[in-house]
Amino acid sequence: MLLRRGDHGPAVSALRAALASLELLPPPRTDESIQNGTADRFDDAVDRAVRAFQQRRGLIVDGIVGPVTSRCLDEARWDLGDRVLSLVFSAPMSGDDVTALQVRLAELGYDVGRSDGIFGPLTEASVQDFQRHRGLVADGVFGEQTNRELERIGRKVTGGRPQYLRDRHLLQQAGPQLRGKRVVIDPAHGGDDRGCTVDGVAAADITYDLAKRLEAQVVRAGMTAWVTRGPHDNPTAEERAQRANEVKADLLLSLHIDSSSSPLANGIATFHFGTDAGATSSVGETLAQLVQRELVARTQFTDCRVHHKPWELLRLTRMAAIQVELGYLTNDRERARLLDADFRDTVTDGLLVAVKRLYLDGHDDPHTGTFTFSDLLAHERMVRNSA
Repeated sequence: MLLRRGDHGPAVSALRAALASLELLPPPRTDESIQNGTADRFDDAVDRAVRAFQQRRGLIVDGIVGPVTSRCLDEARWDLGDRVLSLVFSAPMSGDDVTALQVRLAELGYDVGRSDGIFGPLTEASVQDFQRHRGLVADGVFGEQTNRELERIGRKVTGGRPQYLRDRHLLQQAGPQLRGKRVVIDPAHGGDDRGCTVDGVAAADITYDLAKRLEAQVVRAGMTAWVTRGPHDNPTAEERAQRANEVKADLLLSLHIDSSSSPLANGIATFHFGTDAGATSSVGETLAQLVQRELVARTQFTDCRVHHKPWELLRLTRMAAIQVELGYLTNDRERARLLDADFRDTVTDGLLVAVKRLYLDGHDDPHTGTFTFSDLLAHERMVRNSA
């Protein structure tokens, strides 16, 4: 269900209450809409409040309350200690309180994985370890007693990225060669969702063609590849993430084509999981930076830089995941290049070389934009022969 300006009813009343609890709208007793009988209306004030919330959370700022904005509104109302947290497989608990717990445990040296705000098995195991170390019953349930103990010991580490060294160690353990690694390739849109369409050219078709080209190169490099959709289906973000998690992928590359009401909008941008509160995927961020540099160098498109976002696909995947916006279909120059098969090969080469650079981790690493696919295959043979 989507809510937007002009809607009315009980769902809008609940939305207004949620926004008021976050101090984005006046409290009910001072809200003019309550006094004039329009408390169930999605008016200009609600639209501004929704946009302010979306901006604060790093969401797409469109004033529309869809599943992601609704989920974020629900999660934002929880502070650490407001409720008992535990592992529920059928409907995992999520919220800002879970994120705060994960950050605190990571600061104390516990391996919570990504601070994604979802109370999963790693978070439960970290709570159990913390409880054992503090002489509590190690049931993995974060309740009042465990919260008191966490507050009592204070913060030993603040700032920085407590998970960073652990993530880098795991990346180094994976080794420099690509053979055996698992990559999920996610072409955006699909099915009835064609994405932006200009002069009969649909973003869905371009992303799918890029995905199939990249799949072929990934396999040639000795990796295993999965594509999240076919030419005619459109899985949800949750379904795409679930597929990547099920195959225990090492990386996920999500391919998108952007659009704008302005024909002048242009450039490439890459996104990784992260929140303004400081939660991030360290390896995802590194991969995003490598991809961005490689693609900008090879395409000469405008560098729209790397950004963190809490989008569902990036948040729900348990591996390093990035989303790449590969130019604007609404820009005449970029559309012409995206329609060129040789240019799409250039993009797939850049993506694969960036993946290779991730595992080289700065060692024996040529300058950006100079490593070719043939060089990559030769390096793979050299690594295998020296093993």
